[in-house]
Amino acid sequence: MSNKGALLYEGKAKQVFETDKADEVIVRFKDDATAFNAQKRGQVDLKGEMNNAITTLIFEYLNAQNIETHFISKISEREQLVKKVSIIPIEMVVRNYSAGSMAQRLGIEEGIKSPITIFDLCLKDDALGDPLINDYHAIFLGAATREDLSEMYALTEKINKILIQLFDEIGIILVDFKIELGKTSDGKIILADEISPDTCRLWDKETMKKLDKDRFRRDLGDVTEAYVEIYNRLKNHLNK
Repeated sequence: MSNKGALLYEGKAKQVFETDKADEVIVRFKDDATAFNAQKRGQVDLKGEMNNAITTLIFEYLNAQNIETHFISKISEREQLVKKVSIIPIEMVVRNYSAGSMAQRLGIEEGIKSPITIFDLCLKDDALGDPLINDYHAIFLGAATREDLSEMYALTEKINKILIQLFDEIGIILVDFKIELGKTSDGKIILADEISPDTCRLWDKETMKKLDKDRFRRDLGDVTEAYVEIYNRLKNHLNK
């Protein structure tokens, strides 16, 4: 078991601590909630615990489906041990339905199923508001090579297919989500960060109720209850 060391990084939703192993770090999930590039801030009870638990279930499932992730083990209610990676400064956004900023940007209603999987790239830069970029921008900025991007798209598409099916099996529509990828010390690109209601739009198939961070963004209430619902559905399904 790696021992927890100094704080290496603190983001909007997580803290990262060094360990006594150079290739492992500890991630701690916080209850802090932000939206609209941190213009809206708050606290959500149990959010850290639920995001840790949900990410654990999903990453373990993806690992079993031959999708390599940085996840090693859950070590407490709020912490997990992960492989240390160099995060690629690009958020891979996957859209299966119209919603959120895309619907707003294109002037279309939410909830329209796309005939194709839509990929957006966002540069990870809080000061710039994580702007949309394209492949050419990514290469120009040195954020990724053309070969990296090809691998990133292929990996993200595989993850999307697996998650669509997993969430469908628990009565949830995977509307869209964002992931972060990182490079291991030997240059391999793997899934990092988290997959949770913070990073996905998840709608109940029957009622279309939003069970994700939009409940916080849009002041819909019952935020904690939505996260707990997603966790319970996943846990009951995967532990059968």
